[in-house]
Amino acid sequence: MRKASIKKDPPGQAAKKRKGPRTLPYFNRELGILAFNERVLAQAADERNPMLERLRFLCIVSSNLDEFFEIRLAGLKEQVRIDPTHREADGMPVGEVLVAVRERVQAVLARQYQLLNEVILPGLEAAGVNFLYRPDWNPALETWARKYFDEQIFPVLTPIGLDPAHPFPRVLNKSLNIAIELEGRDAFGRDARLAIVQAPRALPRLIALPADLFGPNAFVLLSTLLIRYADELFPGITVKGCHPFRATRNSDLFVDEEEMTNLRQALQGELPQRHFGDAVRLEVNHDTPGHVVDFLLEQFALDEADLYRAEGPVNLARLMQLADVVDRPDLKFAPFVANHAGLLDEHEHVFETIAAGDILLHHPFESFDPVLDFVRAAATDPAVVAIKQTIYRTGADSELMELLIRAASSGKEVTVVVELMARFDEETNINWAARLEQSGAHVMYGVVGHKTHAKMCLVVRREGARMIRYVHLGTGNYHPRTARLYTDFGLITADRELCADANEVFRQLTGVSQARKLARIWQAPFSMHDNVMAAIRNEARNAQAGTKGRIIAKMNALLEPKVIAALYAASQAGVKVELIIRGACALVPGVPGISENIRVVSAIGRFLEHSRIYWFENAGEHVVYLSSADWMDRNFFRRVEVAYPVLDAKLKKRVFNEGLAPYLRRDAGAWELKPDGEYIRRAAGPTTVQERLLASLGKPAAPGTLKLKAMQSALKGRRHAR
Repeated sequence: MRKASIKKDPPGQAAKKRKGPRTLPYFNRELGILAFNERVLAQAADERNPMLERLRFLCIVSSNLDEFFEIRLAGLKEQVRIDPTHREADGMPVGEVLVAVRERVQAVLARQYQLLNEVILPGLEAAGVNFLYRPDWNPALETWARKYFDEQIFPVLTPIGLDPAHPFPRVLNKSLNIAIELEGRDAFGRDARLAIVQAPRALPRLIALPADLFGPNAFVLLSTLLIRYADELFPGITVKGCHPFRATRNSDLFVDEEEMTNLRQALQGELPQRHFGDAVRLEVNHDTPGHVVDFLLEQFALDEADLYRAEGPVNLARLMQLADVVDRPDLKFAPFVANHAGLLDEHEHVFETIAAGDILLHHPFESFDPVLDFVRAAATDPAVVAIKQTIYRTGADSELMELLIRAASSGKEVTVVVELMARFDEETNINWAARLEQSGAHVMYGVVGHKTHAKMCLVVRREGARMIRYVHLGTGNYHPRTARLYTDFGLITADRELCADANEVFRQLTGVSQARKLARIWQAPFSMHDNVMAAIRNEARNAQAGTKGRIIAKMNALLEPKVIAALYAASQAGVKVELIIRGACALVPGVPGISENIRVVSAIGRFLEHSRIYWFENAGEHVVYLSSADWMDRNFFRRVEVAYPVLDAKLKKRVFNEGLAPYLRRDAGAWELKPDGEYIRRAAGPTTVQERLLASLGKPAAPGTLKLKAMQSALKGRRHAR
């Protein structure tokens, strides 16, 4: 595995440099992201995982790399163009970063296709799941394939023969295309040399063969059919070769904040152009001849360094569908039923239950249904007068959004802060915003320049002569499907100060005012960074005074230089720092005199580790915060985020015992980050952390404890998950 870059001072040079975070050791962010994908790829190689799940991990890496090129690498290329002398936070010149990233991606791709061709496809074939390529075709398959092509594919294809009257077409971002080499003259006397066939988005990339003819679980790729019958598109012309290719484009959206008057309208105008941004990567089949490659690179204004050859399908992410459509439980992770525990089943007692004590939910081991029950009760209870909700990602099919629409339609005051700039969910959120407005809801788009990433749902209920607030605060999105795939915590509470703080955040998002000091919540971009820094420094002071100092933090990424510098200082003061960082980590652990008291681990498994937890020893009076915010520049300074405390002692213990301690065990099977940038996987016990949590938390509810509505909701959630 390639080592990440470390920025260190040469011996004797530290004193000559200015003091501050830049003089300390850092890992490179982009290489850290790729290192995370290498750890995901290791799941595809892990023989303990079922074969279809191994394929799924392989496809996740491809999907992650797509986004990496669309956003991160596109940004690197732009930075090189604007200022080639620019250095990244770790000190590497941006040009060197670009070279290192490309080399590392090539290595990841080589490993991907090796696993696909030598392990996963043969393993699936041995288990009775087959991809039928042309050499495998018998007369029956040939007959079926020809009929399918003629009826389902041929009518929607538009082959484009390239000549001065037919220029190279606009190629959609990440779309499947075939470059077809031709020989001969057509009816108009034109020389036929090269044509482009674009696969319409309406056509499925993975095609299931009829089970009655070819047995269950037999498939053919669309690209295979396009290549097999390419000659049908050019009658009388010789087809010399067919070469699939795929271009990845810069997909970041740009809106002019000074000129913009309506964010939704601005985005609606910008979204169609995402498909046609500047190309940043060209993928071709491994045997595509040089002259075809050179032609394609020229069309996309790319260099040889932007070329990636595939030893198989040029879009591995499309194979993800296979894991969903093949009904072979023996080739997948064992199904589970999230524990519902009957928490909020009784509709008429939902708010009494919350008032009686805080409710902590740990997804996916515990069901997302109580969150829906909370919103469902708010939408239908005549005593509820207002609902305020933030939406970052929720999916195109969302019961929660339908409940908000129902509440607004019934006359309740519904305010929804929809983040229209949630990357790659912009169109879905625009559609929901329109529907919410039509129902009578107040729809806001947060603060331009600051994404609203906080996860909050506030309910105001008239109880006698008083207005009482209830709030759900989460670390993850209001998305029932990802609630079954991501690990997250949620807190439902009637605590007056937490509810008042949440209401104040909503007031800032919908109105115009100065930020007020909050009682309990740490809020970005105002107080969160200062509070995190203060909590770290407090541990350092305690350690220097002879009291035990300890910090445990769990998140997706750790990149903010000042926080990293504070953690280094805490380590030097004797604080034990344990970090569970799923993805990129710029902090370098285990450096003598700087970070020898810091340990960093990364947990990769069946579920995506997504919860953010900040835990501080605080001289034995533990401070525990949950949040949607990673310790990154963007979360601290360019997003609206909240971190909220867990106040109940029993719930604090649950967060520690379920969300932190299991991942720090030496037999957890986590990856440990070493000072040289290498991640070393520790030996796992008989079961993984997530398997142990499933066994202890994700048990089916006892018969009779689920009411009919909750049961129907759980079943609906499982349908959505499929």
